[in-house]
Order: sequence, then structure tokens, then C-alpha cells
Amino acid sequence: MDFGMSVEQQKWHDATIRFARDRLAEDLNLPARDQASEFWREGWRRCGEFGLLGLPIPPEYGGVGVGLPETIAAMEGLGYACEDSGLIMAINASLWTNSIPILRYGTEAQKVRWLPLLSNGFLIGANGASEPEAGSDIFSMQTRLEKTDQGWVLNGRKTWVTSGTIADVFVCYGTTDPKKGVLGISAFIIPQETPGFRVVRDIPKLGIRTVPMGELAFEDCLLPVDALLGREGRGAEVFNCSMEWERGAILAAALGTMRRQLEQCVEHARTRKQFGKAIGKFQAVSHRIVEMKVRLETCRPLVYKIGWLKSRNEDATLAAAIAKLHVSECYVQNSLDAVQLFGASGYVVETGIERLLRDAIGSTIYSGTNDIMRNIIATGLGL
Repeated sequence: MDFGMSVEQQKWHDATIRFARDRLAEDLNLPARDQASEFWREGWRRCGEFGLLGLPIPPEYGGVGVGLPETIAAMEGLGYACEDSGLIMAINASLWTNSIPILRYGTEAQKVRWLPLLSNGFLIGANGASEPEAGSDIFSMQTRLEKTDQGWVLNGRKTWVTSGTIADVFVCYGTTDPKKGVLGISAFIIPQETPGFRVVRDIPKLGIRTVPMGELAFEDCLLPVDALLGREGRGAEVFNCSMEWERGAILAAALGTMRRQLEQCVEHARTRKQFGKAIGKFQAVSHRIVEMKVRLETCRPLVYKIGWLKSRNEDATLAAAIAKLHVSECYVQNSLDAVQLFGASGYVVETGIERLLRDAIGSTIYSGTNDIMRNIIATGLGL
């Protein structure tokens, strides 16, 4: 059993590796799909059948009902055995910004309607929060809400939405008055077919290309009263909840990816020969790999700590920010080192080494930039 894992965590970690090797490894078109920015819907469906999309969701709402510690262990296993970072990103985006907020803030009717379909992979969830002028300063959003006798009318745009062009249901945020700041924001569950809602465009990006990113428009979008998620004017609470869970768990898969990446580098250093000997015998190479190993081992306790805190119903805001900051920067540095170790073969597309670097860079930006993570940590220190 791996150090730091309980028996139950180890079970889910190992089971997810077996599942990914049996059901996701046959995806031989990943390089081509990456170039074409093509999402693997069949892989999504298989993950739903296995239970990944509903791991922390109670069985009465169609989920598996395990805790966050077990979910984190499963996600690490997925990152180790599945090379499709876009599929993994889509799973995390749907789970942490749709399913968890609905579970924690939804009415009984909302839970019954949405959670089983999100958990079994029938639906893809997405999160509409960021706007062109409200990224890091998320609560300065300008998407306007107007309360009417029929419900709510929503007008505005959301951008940089993971799964935006393929999602079936969205948790989105708007404000009744931008001057009110956090007190004017409310959260809503919005099906893709809602009149007045449309996907404006697909947004090409540097990495994680196998999940699309979209921009959304709300044009006199009429939402019924029961679309409200949580209490009116308490949307910031819903958003912060989703970010706490997402920041704490979204990089669990990166632990598995970094471990696979490290194993590739060790194997390459053992078998690649230059100047008459394996390149791993050169300290410039072996020490670089040692640094990769050290970074990975310092990341794991930070991520697993989030699961431990949430299992005790403790606040994990500060711990999640620390984990997100440290893991993402280690992920990028390890990916840079991997490209350097493989040399020309690491720089070309066909080996997939450069793809991990492109995918890793996004981890310093999504779920709040690392500069924002530093602000959160500083505030937690009383600065």
C-alpha cells in the first residue's frame, strides 16, 4: 500500500488505474484529437459507467457515495493511467463546479433532477463565471439579473468556459447590481436548450485541447424561479464552495500524470545512450530526475491533506490555495525538465512529451491564477 493512503483510498486508486487501462487506453487517436481539439464523448460515457463522475455524490442521487479522500485517490489513478488531459479536465470541471454545488446548495427537486444524469455521464456540466473583464476579479462580473413575475431575466456573456461548447447544463452566475459586489450575485442552473442562451464561439487554446473552451451569451434569457441555486444574493458562497473543492482536487490527477512522466524519464535515461553510456549516468541528467521526484513527493501530501480536511468538515480554503499553487508550479517545471531530458524527441509532437508541457501550463491559470493563490495565502496569514 502506498504511503499516505488508506485501504479504501488504495482500492479506488488501483481500481481506477485498471479501468483506465482497460477502457481508456485504446484511444490511439489522442495526438490527432489534440491537434483537432476533439473531445472523446465515448470516453466520457465510459467514465460515467465506471462511477468517476459520481464518486462523492450520495447513492440516493445516483452517485457512488465515497468521500473526497477516496475521490482524490481515484483521480490520481486516472491521471496516471489516462493520457487524455482534456477528458480529465472535463470530469473535474463538471464534478466540482456543477455536481458539488448542486449537492450542497440545491433543492431536493434540483438534486433529483440533475445529479443522477451528471453522475452517470448522460450529461456534461460546465461553469459560467468568468467574463472578459471579470477573471481574477470575479465578483466584478457585469452579467445582469432582473427579477420578474415569471422568474429571472439574464443578460450578459461568460467566457473561458471549460466544456462550454459541449455541455448540457451550466451553473452560471449573475448580479442584480454590480455596485453591490458579492451581495448582488446569485447562482443558477441553466440547461443548454434554455431560450435566450447560446454558445457564441469555441476558443482555441495552448493546451488541454481535447476538451473545448467556449464563450456563452445570455440575451433576455428567461429562467424560471426554480433555476435559482442556493439563496438569492448568496451566489458568491456557491462559487467559493466550488472553488475550494476544485482547487483542492483538480490537480489530484496531475499527481498521477507527474508520476507517469517521471517513469518515462527514468526509462529514457536508462536506455538512451550518448558518448558510450546511458545518459542517466551523467549527473546533469540524473540530478534533474531527482528534482522531479522530490517535487512530486512534496506535492502529494498537500493534495491529500485537502481530502482529510473536508472529511472532517473543516475549511480547506487556505490549504487548497497552497496545494494548487505548489502542485501547478511543480507540474510545469517537471514538464519542462521532461522536454529537456528527451531533447529533440521531447520537442516534437509524436512522442507526447511536449503535449504534457502545454497541458501543465494551464494549471497555473485555471481555478484562479497562482497570483490569486498567493493573495489568498497572504490573507490567511493575516497580511
